[in-house]
Amino acid sequence: MAFRTSLRLVAAARPAAARSARFYSQATTVPTSSASSVTAAQIKRDAALSHPDPAEDSASAALVREHAPYMVATYARPPPVFVKGEGSYLWDIENKRYLDFTAGIAVNSLGHCDPEIATLIAQQAKTLMHASNLYYNPWTGTLSKLLIQQTLASGGMHDATAAFICNSGSEANEAAIKFARKAAKVTSPSGSNTKHEIVSFHNAFHGRTMGSLSATPNPKYQAPFAPLIPGCRVGTLNDTAALPTLVTPQTCAVLVEPIQGEGGVQVASDAFLTALARRCREVGAVLIYDEIQCGLSRTGRLWAHAHLPREAHPDVVTTAKALGNGFPIGATLVNGWVAERIKVGDHGTTFGGNPLACRVAVRIVERLAEGGLQEGVVRKGEVFREGFERLRERFPGLVEEVRGKGLILGVQLSEDPAAIVKAARERGLLVITAGTNTLRFVPSLVMSEEEIREGLGILEEAVAATRK
Repeated sequence: MAFRTSLRLVAAARPAAARSARFYSQATTVPTSSASSVTAAQIKRDAALSHPDPAEDSASAALVREHAPYMVATYARPPPVFVKGEGSYLWDIENKRYLDFTAGIAVNSLGHCDPEIATLIAQQAKTLMHASNLYYNPWTGTLSKLLIQQTLASGGMHDATAAFICNSGSEANEAAIKFARKAAKVTSPSGSNTKHEIVSFHNAFHGRTMGSLSATPNPKYQAPFAPLIPGCRVGTLNDTAALPTLVTPQTCAVLVEPIQGEGGVQVASDAFLTALARRCREVGAVLIYDEIQCGLSRTGRLWAHAHLPREAHPDVVTTAKALGNGFPIGATLVNGWVAERIKVGDHGTTFGGNPLACRVAVRIVERLAEGGLQEGVVRKGEVFREGFERLRERFPGLVEEVRGKGLILGVQLSEDPAAIVKAARERGLLVITAGTNTLRFVPSLVMSEEEIREGLGILEEAVAATRK
């Protein structure tokens, strides 16, 4: 009933939106009052844009107004309401098409509404969706086996042994933290609790649940929910000299992103990760690589750490986002040393490992592990970098640095990019930010080079518009 009401409201709002569009295109006179002058300026501005943000009398605004009172206000969203996706594009209620450089924040690596994945979801939904972890099903084990086999084949964590399947990135990191705490407890003399500290790094983002949030050292996220779990310490990424005092015999786990996504696409150096792994071995700490955003071929290899020597490999890898291409799923991969210390009843999940999510993820992992796709990611990353260099040349002083690998890229600007993001959206391109004054690019891994160049052209137009 509520959904039908929403549809009726949208339908009712469309005539008003259409009238507004006709009025904008037919307006030829400029009123003389100051209030009307503002309206005329807005009309002129919107008429010059291909994708002006929906007006107050639009179908989008009507739907937002209807729903807003019933939604906890945890997000500040721009005006468009998206109703359809296909490949590299999204469509809103007003039937405007947007090229998507965000891929649902690095989620839709195979693009929106991939036909094969949609068919698999439909097939499995008619076969078996959920029976709980009280029983076996074919797909949880199949996915676990595939993740381990592909990790080993890719040159990633060389002693990967087992997987815990869950529902999200935060849950994957929660499992990793709990596994590390349990491992420390059972290996410490008399089950001592002294070895319980968790180390993470400035600008990290590991999730919003209490454990993962405690390892996300950002006051904006943490302050409203303090006190957090005890024993969390914070270091600086790539500060190798500080490791002996940061990672101590009291450390049970170190949680690090090989490439920090939310923190501004900051790349951990190979030398730092190697030194960090060595220090973890010295003190018996579990090393956790959070590859929720940077993993699953986004750098051009299955895992962002796969190019590192074995001595730099982690004990645990966490993943989610691209694992389901939009369907909720996450996983925590562990080596044998960790797996042996987790017993029946130590952890669990109601929905994690359900047949529907796992069957979908199996096919996604198979496709993301393909060499041709990974080679394409590297090549497309270079196309982006060429476009960023053109931006640097055309707008001196704006682009300070380009960071990242493959198709997880950050462009550090000398100013707040909010105006550029809006200008790009109103020209049909979706881009997002990260860290401080950083534009983040995490598009579909199957986006074509032609689409990338199209988007870079729109981005250049958007930047030019903000210079006026």
